[in-house]
Amino acid sequence: MPEGTLTRLMIANFERLIDGASGAANMGLGILADNRAELVLMISCVGRKLVLNNRVEEEIEAVRDAVGPKAVMTGFYSYGEISPVTATENQCQLHNQTMTITVFSEK
Repeated sequence: MPEGTLTRLMIANFERLIDGASGAANMGLGILADNRAELVLMISCVGRKLVLNNRVEEEIEAVRDAVGPKAVMTGFYSYGEISPVTATENQCQLHNQTMTITVFSEK
């Protein structure tokens, strides 16, 4: 690392990561007409799995608690997510240690 380089050290907060996944699932449910998911697709960054380590199951259970026992849950690990930081931004960037949750329901 070159001398004088600005660096930032980060420490993961496990509870906030798990609560964030639960909150995202609840946000997804909020846009469904009957607040009931039938299918939940979770895409999590492998970096997030490495950070959470053996607590990754807690994150999945938090999503399960949010969507209920009848929803079918599936997902996979990716190597990051490429998207803009905000809706008005034109440039995409790599996001790491993210979890994307999509909920589906049929009328």
